[in-house]
Amino acid sequence: MSELRWHPLLREWVAVAAHRQGRPQMPKDWCPFDPGSGRVPDQFDVFIYPNDFPAFSLDSAPFSAPMGLFAKTGARGACDVVIYHPAHHLAPSQLSVEHWGKVVDLWIRRHQELAAQPDIQYVYIFENTGEAIGVTMPHPHGQIYAFPFVPPFVQRELDAASDHLRDHDECIYCRILREELATGERLVTANADFVAFVPFFARWPGEMQICARRHFGSIPELTGAEAANLAAIIKKVRMKYDNLWGFQLPLMMLLRQSPVKGEHPYFHFHIDFYPIQRSPTKLKYLAGVESGGGTFLNDTLAEEKARELRDTEPRD
Repeated sequence: MSELRWHPLLREWVAVAAHRQGRPQMPKDWCPFDPGSGRVPDQFDVFIYPNDFPAFSLDSAPFSAPMGLFAKTGARGACDVVIYHPAHHLAPSQLSVEHWGKVVDLWIRRHQELAAQPDIQYVYIFENTGEAIGVTMPHPHGQIYAFPFVPPFVQRELDAASDHLRDHDECIYCRILREELATGERLVTANADFVAFVPFFARWPGEMQICARRHFGSIPELTGAEAANLAAIIKKVRMKYDNLWGFQLPLMMLLRQSPVKGEHPYFHFHIDFYPIQRSPTKLKYLAGVESGGGTFLNDTLAEEKARELRDTEPRD
């Protein structure tokens, strides 16, 4: 069973889940996510699969605030796998817009279910793609974690957004989007409801953000048209990444949403993409300066990467 241990120097929780050492590493001859495996339905479009090696569980002991130097508590939460498609070797960029729409619909449904749990504070939807990222199963999939606290990077964004609203009486995300649209040099693609751009402050090579044009906090607030356009722009961004150098780019896709408890009018839904490929043959590693110091060194220029991605044809 997992537990949470308090890091008194960084003032954040560390999830300790030693049983995860036993999870498989890129199996070659069998996949539990494949139809016919006995672990998933023989037929499905998209499917929620409970993680076999969860770091958080709704059966865990209740979560409590840190008390003392070496405090620990229960890792109450959930870890789900979202199987995007029954086809084992289909890249996320190869999913149709309609199929991405089914993924978005599943995200919304599961988000609502987890948000209704009294102990859950944050629903974190994300995807790790590529062996270089550390993916342990090759089948196309993402994940959904439900936390009994707000993760520290999200909390930093919340604090910055709250401070900006207090000091300037406007949403910081709306302001960033307005500035990016005005300059245009870092824009990659857009539709009626969403804009994708390489942020001025990008930390990763070819980092992109999909930002909603309308101000809202989380995916259950999407209209039907917005959900369809979110699926369309995710598909387009993923094709641009994979067609940039002709292979599937290793990356992280992270949905940034409001916490599920309380009021957060200053937060604005967006999706971050963190690619780790800085050239066709070189990876970006997080070493001493980034991992130890917390200061990113970006080897690429946002304006140049945006132009590269903008000019890349999103071929199927």
